[in-house]
This record gives sequence, C-alpha cells and structure tokens, in this order.
Amino acid sequence: MRLIYDLGIRLYGLLILLVSPVNAKAGQWVRGRKGLMKRLKSTIDPALPLIWFHCSSLGEFEQGRPLIESIRKREPDRKILLTFYSPSGFEIRKNYTGADYIFYLPLDTRRNANRFFSLLNIEKAYFIKYEFWYHLLTRLKAKNIPAYLVSGIFRKKQVFFRPWGKWFIRILHCFDHLFVQQQSSLDLLASIGIRNVSLAGDTRFDRVHAIVQGIKKDPGFTAFTGSIPTIIAGSTWPQDEELLVRYINHTDRKIKWIIAPHEIHESGITRLAGQIQQRSQRYTTLTDSELQQTDVIIVDTIGILSSLYQYGKVAYIGGGFGKGIHNTLEAATFGLPVIFGPKYQKFQEAVDLVATGAAFPVHDYEAFESILSSLLDDPEFLSTSGESARNLVLANLGATEKILELTFYQPEST
Repeated sequence: MRLIYDLGIRLYGLLILLVSPVNAKAGQWVRGRKGLMKRLKSTIDPALPLIWFHCSSLGEFEQGRPLIESIRKREPDRKILLTFYSPSGFEIRKNYTGADYIFYLPLDTRRNANRFFSLLNIEKAYFIKYEFWYHLLTRLKAKNIPAYLVSGIFRKKQVFFRPWGKWFIRILHCFDHLFVQQQSSLDLLASIGIRNVSLAGDTRFDRVHAIVQGIKKDPGFTAFTGSIPTIIAGSTWPQDEELLVRYINHTDRKIKWIIAPHEIHESGITRLAGQIQQRSQRYTTLTDSELQQTDVIIVDTIGILSSLYQYGKVAYIGGGFGKGIHNTLEAATFGLPVIFGPKYQKFQEAVDLVATGAAFPVHDYEAFESILSSLLDDPEFLSTSGESARNLVLANLGATEKILELTFYQPEST
C-alpha cells in the first residue's frame, strides 16, 4: 500500500508540474516549492527549536491561528514555523507576523521528509483538521517529536474507515493526541482503535470571538449604512451573485448591500458591477462624498470581510451552490442571521446554526427571497435568529485553551 501511496504522490506532483504553465494556482504551487530545502537551510538555524504548525489552506489557518497567537502572547521568544500546502493559504498569509518562518510544505516523499527533518529542529507539531501526510508524520513519530491533530473532523466515507483502509490507520497512530470537533468523530476513531482523542471543539470560535473584541468602527461604513438595513454578502461566487443581483434589481425595499466576492479578479468585479442596476461603487475607489448616494459596495480587496459584518442586519455566505460554504462564524459572532446555499452539511458549525434557527439554507431564488423578506419584515424573528447565532459562538469558546493545556503548558509545569 505504501508503494501505491508513493506512486500517487509522485504522479500528483508530476500532474501539477505539467499543468503549471497554464494554471495560475498550479504555477504558484510549483514555484513555491522550487529550491525549498535550500531556502529552509539558509533561513533557519538548524539548532533553533521550532513549534511547527501546518495548515492546508486559509480556512485551516484560521483554525490554527488562535493557537499560534496564544503561544506568541504567552511566550514571545518561542519560534514558530508555519507551513501551507495550498497557494490560496500561503500567498495570502506569507507575511503573517504571528509566525517567524512561513513556507510551503514539501511534497510528501520519503526523501523530502528525511531532508526536512535533517534541516529543522522541530519541538512540537500541530497539524490542522485534515492533514494526513504519511512520510512527514512517520518521521515525527520516529524522532519522538510530539504531533497533534487540531480541530479534526472524521466521516465514515474517509479512507480510515473503509475495509481496505487499515494501512492508512498507521498515519493516525503517529499523532500523540487528536483533538476533534464532534462526538461522532470521536466515536468513529474509537471504532478503529484510536483512543488518544479528546472532544475539544473548533478553535475558530475563539478566533471569531477575538475579532469582535478588537473591532473598530469605520466612520465611512457607518455613514454608508446609516439607519438603513444592510446585507453583508461574504465570499460569494457567480452562482451566489445571481441570487443577490436578481433581488437587488427587483426589490422595492430600501436596503444597502456590501458584497465581497471570494475571488478578486478584475473580470469578475467588472461583471458583477455591470449586472447591478442600483448605484454601486468599488470599495477601493469609493470616496466619502459618494457613500450616502451608494446602494451597493463591491469589496475588491482582501482582508477586511470579517470586520464588515458589524454593519449588517443579515449575512449571506457564498459557496453553497458550489463545493461548499465559506466561513459562517465571522457573521454569527456579530449576531447576524445567516443565509447560504444548499451545500453546507460538511460544516458542523453550519449544521448547528441551522439547528438553532440562526441559519437558513436556500436552494433557489424563491427560497432566498422568502427568507430574506421574512427576516426584514419581522424584527422579532430577525433579533431572535441573530441572538441564536451569537449564543452558539459563545457556547463553543475554549477549544484553544483545552488544546494548549494538554499539549503545551501542562508538560512544562510538571
């Protein structure tokens, strides 16, 4: 089975290389790993103890971030290595100041794993959510370096729980402890003999709560919204925008909109702006004098979405008509009811928001129009739904401390 794994990894790397000239993300993936070992050697003192955090992409980074920043706050002299698998995480967070060193993860071959650990003095390793790399994890185990899985989610369809998945269970045995988000994950792991598991929850609740605590008001956005109900549409894709634009163009309601597309491409921004028949402006070109005359702001920059939810009454989260919804918790922590498309079941926080009456999945425009109208027409319904969203976040705080108490602080205090 290991031969099949190794062959699959090498074929994947070759495929990425072949498509890199015509695929921008594949090109970033290849360029980011070119000369990686030489850069590690020239940048990091091999004797320097490192706390290693590995995230696949941006969403997983947000789950690891509370741990990184808690360690940084309490022990600022500790050196932190942060690695990403995907360009969508690395390219956005390559200048993140919470980590001392930020690199791509090397392709998971035996040679790369041996070279990686010969260059670095890893003290502890935290893998976030879904990262299961055989060679890297077995080297951690062989070198007796503590390794932890954070905010893990396991489902019956995963390879570990298949009749032919016994070899892959070895990967899970490389973790000293696994911290999962749900009881069902804990039960699944127990069914295959993995018992060094704790139900810790999702560290993103701590992250979004921290955002609220440090938030500042922007006079411009305050002037834009005024007393008019504002809908914040975050991480939208074209399929989401079809619903939004249809509503914007046909409603008689006095509503303001802030739309933040998931991908900031000139063609997409131009297309969206051209479809909207109300008065719209781009965030980067908007002037103070235009704020009150504008109905729709299109956010054509990254890094500000989480702070925008404070100005809304209702949130729409994109992705639900594609591969799956994006971050709902940033809106929920501000007490906003959340609307999204039908593909949300893989996200436990979204399932919980729906169950508590704080979120509303829609399958088409008619359902979207109906629930948005109901929320805007019924102040009590709007308030109750928003409060349910906020309470869900508050009830799930504390995962960061649970994890660090068991993996970081407790061993040093005994």
